[in-house]
Amino acid sequence: MEAREMGSGSPGTFRLPPPTGGRVDVLIVAGEHSGDEHGARMVRELRTKQPGLVVAALGGPELAAAGAQLLHDLTASSVVGLVEVLKNYAFFRALFEETLRWIGEHRPRAVCFVDYPGLNLRLAAALRERGLSVKGGGAIKTLYYISPQIWAWKAGRRFAMARDLDALAVIFPFEVNCYADTALPVEFVGHPFVAAGHAAPVSYDPAGPVLLLPGSRKQAVARIFPALLAGFADYARDRPGTQAVVLYPSDEILAVLRAASPPENVRLQKMGGAVAASAVLTSSGTMSMHCALAAIPGAIAYRANGLTYLVGRMLVKIEYLGIANLLLNEPMYPEFIQGAATPVALAGQLRACRDEAARRARTAEQAGRLHALLRVPATGTAADWLARHLM
Repeated sequence: MEAREMGSGSPGTFRLPPPTGGRVDVLIVAGEHSGDEHGARMVRELRTKQPGLVVAALGGPELAAAGAQLLHDLTASSVVGLVEVLKNYAFFRALFEETLRWIGEHRPRAVCFVDYPGLNLRLAAALRERGLSVKGGGAIKTLYYISPQIWAWKAGRRFAMARDLDALAVIFPFEVNCYADTALPVEFVGHPFVAAGHAAPVSYDPAGPVLLLPGSRKQAVARIFPALLAGFADYARDRPGTQAVVLYPSDEILAVLRAASPPENVRLQKMGGAVAASAVLTSSGTMSMHCALAAIPGAIAYRANGLTYLVGRMLVKIEYLGIANLLLNEPMYPEFIQGAATPVALAGQLRACRDEAARRARTAEQAGRLHALLRVPATGTAADWLARHLM
């Protein structure tokens, strides 16, 4: 499901710091590691074009490194799923009210929301209701980068978005038509993973290790990583010397990985720099797109909280979880969900990916089609889009 919010923390009184220089042009709100990365890429490019621009962020370390003043690290403990969100409701409420207070006091020219719809769409609505945003009669523009997955579930959100937002930038071309029956200006800006200068974190090497990617949120990693380990162990049992690499984004996730007691032939490596791999077993998140664009053959494994999964099956009406599969309308990465993610099934996928030339060739052809679909259009990047709306 797409119920994603910030994780555990004290719901007691806290205050976000004021802008360092006393003013702010843009506030970026990005609550997950992927949104932090996408927002940082946009901010870095924008500040190159407008060096005097003052940016603050509720985000993570990538936005801070890009030159934004980090008001609070939202990525430190993000969670996914209905059950996990409900457990931390008091903290979300305190964060929500303090963010609105900060915006009302410091009045950025624009708030740019990056993905993270559980919090961001509510903030946009509250800014309108309180008369702070342009849509509410105020002066603050409300912009949104990376659309919620309205094509998967809760499609009716598009009307509230049109009511509350001034503009939307999307990263998949088919998403423009999803808003065709609203008055919301929607622009395709290309996918950040195929933008010029993007350094891919993975690449394909037929002689490389197997890549295991359980995700970036601890609850999901705790459920998915044991399945990936078991599938790799089944595959490697009669292949002495076979190695696997597990990429992780934070020390918090590292602790979850270590708790699963990976064997010596499974190396845990913090994200940073490029890793070459011969095949991948991955969750359905951001890294699966990196792998698909890099033409690494593989499969998706996903296990959710039981209640979250049951609710999701009732609400989500799409054929695939993996976005590459959705874009291509075919299973570039076969998907093994809940109990289907067995060691035997995942090991079979690794054998096909590493041993079958036809599988590797098909993956390369599919990756080429993905690049063509997602390249930046002539109208420009996300940074160009944001710059136009700051004029």
